[in-house]
Amino acid sequence: MRAPLGDVMGLLERGDIELLGLLPRASNYTFAVKVAHQGVETLAVYKPRDGETPLWDFAEGTLYRREIAAYEVSRALGWDLVPPTIARDGPYGVGSLQLFVDAEPGEHYLSLLPAHADAFRRVAAFDVIVNNADRKSGHCMLEREDGAIRVVDHGVCFHEEVKLRTVIWDFAGEPLPLDVVAALRGFDPASLDSLLSPSEIDAMAVRARDLIERGIFPDPPEDRRAYPWPPI
Repeated sequence: MRAPLGDVMGLLERGDIELLGLLPRASNYTFAVKVAHQGVETLAVYKPRDGETPLWDFAEGTLYRREIAAYEVSRALGWDLVPPTIARDGPYGVGSLQLFVDAEPGEHYLSLLPAHADAFRRVAAFDVIVNNADRKSGHCMLEREDGAIRVVDHGVCFHEEVKLRTVIWDFAGEPLPLDVVAALRGFDPASLDSLLSPSEIDAMAVRARDLIERGIFPDPPEDRRAYPWPPI
């Protein structure tokens, strides 16, 4: 039996993890798993720390914590964009465990815009705040159960240097929606100190403040690559 959404966090925290297989086309070890507890089960995505490919510009062994931090930021902003994500000690050691998104097949950002433009305005603001260095179109999904936009793959976020690379530049120069501004004004990243470094938290606070003060979505930078590759 699939877990009700309200029980998901408890299930992710306490459930037994069964490996189902590697997910294709992932740059790090990424497993589809079944999580079961007392007759209730759900699918999830498990990314072990020891399966991370080292990157020159991100501290080694921190990508899984960035996945969790992205969920915490999404939750703190009240946007419910990132699926529930926690730290778990799984079959290959500690890593992130994220609720699997049962998404409409073949749909992604480029096909879902403009029908979900308001949701993607929140995603665009979210990516500025978390400094997403790799927002591909395929990281954006339409949840089948509730028709909501969900976004995944946040291992290369939160760097203190500006690294925003995204396919979502359609709103560049537009004023920030009032609800986005209100959410950003109430956002405090200090609670992420167990997941990110102090300098990364400080830089995130600066990005949030600067975005509020500008009041508009940023334009693509001209001094560095603004789009991820591949874009989908």
